Amino acid sequence: MNQAVKVSAIQFNIALGDVEINLAKAKAAIERVAAKGVQLAVLPEMWSAGYDYKRLAAHAAETPRILETISCLAADHDMVVIGSLPEAAENRIFNTAFVIDHGEVLGRYRKLHMFSTMGEDRFLAPGERTLVVSTSLGRLGVAICYDLRFPELFRMMALEGAEIICLPAEWPKPRQEHWRTLLRARAMENQLFVVAANCCGIQGKLDFFGMSLLLSARGNVLAEAGEADIELVAEFDAREMADYREQIRCFYDRRPEIYGKLN
Repeated sequence: MNQAVKVSAIQFNIALGDVEINLAKAKAAIERVAAKGVQLAVLPEMWSAGYDYKRLAAHAAETPRILETISCLAADHDMVVIGSLPEAAENRIFNTAFVIDHGEVLGRYRKLHMFSTMGEDRFLAPGERTLVVSTSLGRLGVAICYDLRFPELFRMMALEGAEIICLPAEWPKPRQEHWRTLLRARAMENQLFVVAANCCGIQGKLDFFGMSLLLSARGNVLAEAGEADIELVAEFDAREMADYREQIRCFYDRRPEIYGKLN
């Protein structure tokens, strides 16, 4: 990981089903954080149109154009940009987070865990693999929203060398404390940085609380959003992570021979 990385979680009210409005919001936000020297920006989950299930295929067809637009912005500003979009592939539609580094798509992560409570599994296909990718800023791991409730995924990414976890989300009320507690726990227990970008506002029957977070490797809150559109900005210091891992040697003291084969 670079010695210091300036990061941003971009939070906004996703206009359900309106790609052009959401693309304009994302472009303007990326321009604003680029002007502040941000090197890594994370957008919310399914940010181009939200969970507009009735028109999911049409929105997925727009994703290549959206990726081209965001890739050009990332290249212009020497940034890494991550956010999830509907992806049509293999005769199915996935909720896919794309890692764009200076204009190039270096990796794509398809959400592993479908939130069956809200019917995601009826409209979207689950992914089959994790993603930790080497970028110009360091090793980035990616997870999406409900994945947060599965700590095994985050430990696997940490063991694969992830230094920063990027998590786009659409996490609604009334589960604010779950969101905040689980994010801090994932950072603390894996001793890595977290950029979590939630959406805000009302979509249909759901009310999204925002509360995007930038967390240190100790789980400390470096920046936290309220319930309105905002771009959080903070700096991650690689020395802090290295010092913390030396002080509390969780990875050295692990006993995977005892619990590493849990099913």
